[in-house]
Amino acid sequence: MSLKGGDLSASQERLLLVEDDLGLQKQLRWSLDGYDVQVASDREGAIAQIRRFEPPVVLLDLGLPPDPDGASEGLATLQDILALAPDTKVIVVTGNQDRDNAVRAIGMGAYDFYQKPFETDMLQLIVARALRLHQLERENRRLRVQAPDEAMHGIITSDAAMQKVCRTVERVAPSDVTVLVLGESGSGKELLARGLHRLSRRAEKRMVAINCAAIPETLLESELFGFEKGAFTGAAKQTIGRIEYAHGGTLFLDEIGDLPLSLQAKLLRFLQERVIERLGGRGEIPVDVRVICATHQNLPELIKQGRFREDLYYRLSEITLKVPPLRERPGDAVLLAHAFLEKFGKQQGRLLKGFMPDALAALENHGWPGNVRELENIIKRAVIMTDGQQVSAADLSLEAGTEEAQPINLRQVREDAERQAIVKTLSRVNGNVAKAAELLGVSRPTLYDLLERHGLK
Repeated sequence: MSLKGGDLSASQERLLLVEDDLGLQKQLRWSLDGYDVQVASDREGAIAQIRRFEPPVVLLDLGLPPDPDGASEGLATLQDILALAPDTKVIVVTGNQDRDNAVRAIGMGAYDFYQKPFETDMLQLIVARALRLHQLERENRRLRVQAPDEAMHGIITSDAAMQKVCRTVERVAPSDVTVLVLGESGSGKELLARGLHRLSRRAEKRMVAINCAAIPETLLESELFGFEKGAFTGAAKQTIGRIEYAHGGTLFLDEIGDLPLSLQAKLLRFLQERVIERLGGRGEIPVDVRVICATHQNLPELIKQGRFREDLYYRLSEITLKVPPLRERPGDAVLLAHAFLEKFGKQQGRLLKGFMPDALAALENHGWPGNVRELENIIKRAVIMTDGQQVSAADLSLEAGTEEAQPINLRQVREDAERQAIVKTLSRVNGNVAKAAELLGVSRPTLYDLLERHGLK
C-alpha cells in the first residue's frame, strides 16, 4: 500500500496523533500525508477525538503534559483510549532511552511502538500493518455476525433492539438453558425459537412444537406426556407424548401462559428431574430435551392472579428474550413488505415491481396491531388483488398510524434522524445502496461509512 501521493484507500482512513510538540506534529503529519490525520496535544483532547471519530489507529506520545518528561500521563491516556475503543490500534512513541515504558505500554494493550527520532519508512510500515489488522478484525467480526443468517432465516430487521435480540439468540443457543420468549402475537417468537434450535448442538435432532392454547385441557396432558394402552377409554395402544418425542432435540411450548395449573406442576417436575411418566404408566422415563417457551401474556401478572406458578416461571425464564412489536421497529415494515412481496409474487406467478409511494407511506405509518403476521397477510392479499405492476395504498387498505414521540437530547435526535432516514431510504429501494446514496445525496463510500457507524447491514 502506498502511503504517499494521496492514495485513495489511505486517504479514507483517519488517524489520531497525540503529540504536544508542534515540530513533531508537523513532521509526523508530513510523513503520513496520505491519511486524514487528526491531532490532539493532551489526554483530554485525545479522548474527545476518540469519542468523536473512533479512529482505527492512534499514534500516542507517552511524554504528555503535565508529565512531558515521564510516561505516567501517556500510559493513563493509553488506558483511557483502550477502555473507550478496545479495537483501536495504539502505536506508542517513546524516547531512545525509554524502552521499558514502551514494553509496559505493550503489556497494557498497545499494538506496537517506535522510538524518536523515527524513520519515515518504518513508521509508514507500522501504521499500514496496524490498519490492515484493524480492517481484518472488523471484517472477521462482520462475518461472524453474518454466519448465523441461515439459522435466523425469516428474521428481517434493521432495528437495533431486534438485532440485539438476535445476537442474544446466537450467544445462548449453544447452551441448554431454558429460554422464555416474550412478545405480542405475530411478532416472530417462533422464528426466534427455531433460530435457537438451528444454532444449538441439537440442530441435527428434531424440534417439536406444541401450542398450549390450541389443545383442549382434557387432551393436553396426554399430548405432552403420552399414555399407555388402556389408560383411558379409547387408548388402544401405547403412545409417546411430545416431550418424549423431542428426546435429544428441542421442545417448544408456545403460549405457555395458557398451560392449565394442573399441568404446570407436572411440567415443573419434568424440568427439575428430567423424567416423565406416561398416563397409566408406573415407570419414570428419562428425557433429554432443551426447552424453549413463548407467550404473549404477562406472566408476573398471571402469578399475582394465581393463574401461573411462580416457581415454574423462574424455572422457565433462565434466559428471557423480549421481542419488540413491529410498530417499535422503524423501517422494518417496509423491509418485510418487500420480502413478502417477492415471496408471494413468486408463489402466485406475478412479477410485481414494488410499491407505489403512497403504499410505502401507508406501510410506514400503520400501527401494526397484528405485527408481522398482519403485514404478511396484507401483502399476500395485495399480491392477489392488485391489478397493476406496483402495489398501491388502496391495494393495502391501511389506515394512517400515529407519530412517535421524539427524544429531546439534541445529539440523540440527530443520530436517530440520520439512522431512520437511512433505514427508510434503504427500505424504499429494497436495499440498493447505490439508489439509496443517490436519494440521500451522499456518495456510496459515505453511505457505507454511515451504515457501519449505525450498525446497519
